[in-house]
Amino acid sequence: MKTAQLKVVPTTAPKPQAAEEQSNALDLYLQSQMARLTGGVSPIAMSLAFQDWLQHLAVAPGKCTELAASYLGGLAAGGKTDIGGDSRFDNDAWRQWPYSQYAQNFKQAEQFWDQATSGVRGVAPHHAEVVAFTARQLLDMYSPSNFPWTNPEVLRAAAASGGRSLIDGALNWRRDLCRRLAPPDMAVPEPTGPSYVPGQDVAVTPGEVIFSNELIELIQYSPQTEQVYREPVLIVPSWIMKYYILDLSPHNSLVRYLVQQGHTVLMLSWRNPDQHDRDMGMDDYLRLGVFAALDQADRLGGGAPVHAVGYCLGGTLLAIASAAIDSGEHGKHAKLASVTLLAAQTDFSEPGELGLFIDDSELAFLDALMWDQGYLDGDQMAASFQLLHARDLVWSRMMREYLMGERTAPNDLMTWNADSTRLPFRMHSEYLHGLFLRNDLAEGRYLAQGKPIALSDIRTPMFVVGTERDHVSPWRSVYKIHLLSGAVIDFVLASGGHNAGIVSEPGHANRSYRCHPDNVAGAGYSSPQEWLDSADRKEGSWWPHWQQWLVRHGDRQRVAPPAMGLGRVLGPAPGQFVLQH
Repeated sequence: MKTAQLKVVPTTAPKPQAAEEQSNALDLYLQSQMARLTGGVSPIAMSLAFQDWLQHLAVAPGKCTELAASYLGGLAAGGKTDIGGDSRFDNDAWRQWPYSQYAQNFKQAEQFWDQATSGVRGVAPHHAEVVAFTARQLLDMYSPSNFPWTNPEVLRAAAASGGRSLIDGALNWRRDLCRRLAPPDMAVPEPTGPSYVPGQDVAVTPGEVIFSNELIELIQYSPQTEQVYREPVLIVPSWIMKYYILDLSPHNSLVRYLVQQGHTVLMLSWRNPDQHDRDMGMDDYLRLGVFAALDQADRLGGGAPVHAVGYCLGGTLLAIASAAIDSGEHGKHAKLASVTLLAAQTDFSEPGELGLFIDDSELAFLDALMWDQGYLDGDQMAASFQLLHARDLVWSRMMREYLMGERTAPNDLMTWNADSTRLPFRMHSEYLHGLFLRNDLAEGRYLAQGKPIALSDIRTPMFVVGTERDHVSPWRSVYKIHLLSGAVIDFVLASGGHNAGIVSEPGHANRSYRCHPDNVAGAGYSSPQEWLDSADRKEGSWWPHWQQWLVRHGDRQRVAPPAMGLGRVLGPAPGQFVLQH
């Protein structure tokens, strides 16, 4: 049996965090084992939410009467409920009895539980959201589309194939189970054929690694025009996943697009940490990551200001760095020409459904899990995202693959999405507690390298992109940068979700974005809804709109491309860090 490893108490006074770990090692060990069993979900937080809801519902006779009337009314109507708009029941086979009755009964149950878990007086809002979310997830498990004998599509496919689809589905399930049970060092073939490989199929824009430290590699991409704009473009990706979401296949690579437009592009590639990096914190990611990369960009550009771009958590970290630079209180670094935030939050008071997993109890269990491992595993984090959209990412996929015997061929975005990274214990704990739970950055309590950070210090022009269907960084949350920064902000709302809305190359069908053509310094604040109502809708990709904005916020001078790394290169792109598992 595994036992907790207690540290030897040093002769000098330990740091507060180390002392807390020593005194609570037994508690942390027990909670870490519970977290492994529950997937990081706190059963205590869940039980408190349901107790709050049940006890308030018990003293709400009016609400109970309303629910009873709704239930009896549904029975009297014979379960006649519209099933349109639910992709699980789109097939015409669901319009025939008895399958239509199964679907209608299910939709009626959904409506009942939605009514039961909302509008109960006295329930804490966070608890109400947790109960409603849990009820939806449990209902989705029992959707008639998930069972072969109640799903007409499965039965038709089985009849048409002589049962072959069911056999193929069982084989798919067996292969996936073997993959999950295989030892970590065993090579198991991909179930749908080979995935895209960085440097061969994705992340193929030519370039060189020009700088490396214990946390990052910095890639400079080869110029594709005879002259380039003076200001280099530095991209800071999220450290949760590999950087090549912004350099996927050649046709949808944001990096390639910028290089072809005459920009010198630098990309920060994060190292995949392990248990030895457990004590790396947010300050390390700022100092060894953004600041180190900015210093190299400043050297490469000969002192020209830098267009800095941050995606997701990389954007949050870039906002912190920008505030530090513009304040003048955090040392001398490269001058910024502009700051672009792509689907990046700076205010976490309304983080969307991810906030369901953020409270003191949940973070206590997650901290314990990370303390035991030294990091948060990428698969553990991916499971949380899948839980948010279990209908599409879990149950619908399982129905197609295990009941109908179908496999979805891999694509570049799917491959990237499965290429997760680990997160050091200290960094992820600081991020979740300081930003998500306490909202320190937005409320002026965040410290970077021991000094306070205020986003109101940012005066560099900003280009901020939100996406319409973002479940990671809801666009109304991203929009709150207007309340925090004194900079002139150009806000764009792109169609699509957190990933597809950003990877929105020119020529991609059914893409659009909303923007205001005249963002003026000193203009009054507009609420998100006011902005949405008055914004212009434009068809196509937002990339050209942004690229023209970058040009306007530089001096427009074209120069000869700088030598790769100014003569010092460490190896070809995509480097070594992106290949780490």
